[in-house]
Amino acid sequence: MTTTLAHIVWDIEPEIFSIGSFGLRYYSLCWLLAFAASYFFMYKVFMREGKSQELLDKLTIYIFVGTLLGARIGHCLFYDFAYYKDHILEIFIPFQKINGEWQMTGFTGLASHGGAIGILIALWLFAKNTKMNFIWITDRLVLVVPIACFFIRLGNFFNSEIIGHPTDMPWAIIFQQVDSVPRHPAQLYEAIAYLISFGIMWMMYQKNQHPTPGKLFGTLLILLFGSRLVLEYFKIDQVAFEQGMLLNMGQILSIPFILVGLYLLLRKTTPVTR
Repeated sequence: MTTTLAHIVWDIEPEIFSIGSFGLRYYSLCWLLAFAASYFFMYKVFMREGKSQELLDKLTIYIFVGTLLGARIGHCLFYDFAYYKDHILEIFIPFQKINGEWQMTGFTGLASHGGAIGILIALWLFAKNTKMNFIWITDRLVLVVPIACFFIRLGNFFNSEIIGHPTDMPWAIIFQQVDSVPRHPAQLYEAIAYLISFGIMWMMYQKNQHPTPGKLFGTLLILLFGSRLVLEYFKIDQVAFEQGMLLNMGQILSIPFILVGLYLLLRKTTPVTR
């Protein structure tokens, strides 16, 4: 990373090191940090509420699989369906056929909205198989979702992806891997918003260990996807078909989550059993 008189020049290589065809990327490391931080804070919640670590470990497996599958399938369906409808196998394997040969590329597309859907499905399955209340477990899991999103957006920053529109603001960053244009660091805007959301959620839980059922879940949906709805205006279009759209795909997909959040906050509730 270097600096000019006016802007920061971000020229970090996304790959930390490589051995043969295997390479460790900052993005992958950030994903690992996201799950590690989530596990750490969920452990505190489970111990505080008398739940076993064995149950948390089982939940972690559900969430890991649900997040990865949901984010991957979401990207392929929402953002690049034209390609993946003819390359179904490449949705599920970290390889791509390039110039007639299969090459390990990792999963080159993950969508956060798809990840959110995948997590909800995983939670429903977990609640069903463990006889736990779905709303109770979602109210606890949402405490750590923002910190995971924070690390993932840092990974996007290291990858020089999801960049912002050109700007002359003093904090503009030149993503050298992309071009030489000063831009909004849109990934960092989101990362900061998610870190603030994490602080809000955690304080709400610390003040009231037994919140109104669905209140934490609804609050998180509004905070997370409300931030996304606004901050998308700072980003360049992620895919060509978004050009000229009043709302881009990320904003369109955020609206249903916000509406569900409002419903959860406004509805009449009854006590929830664990």
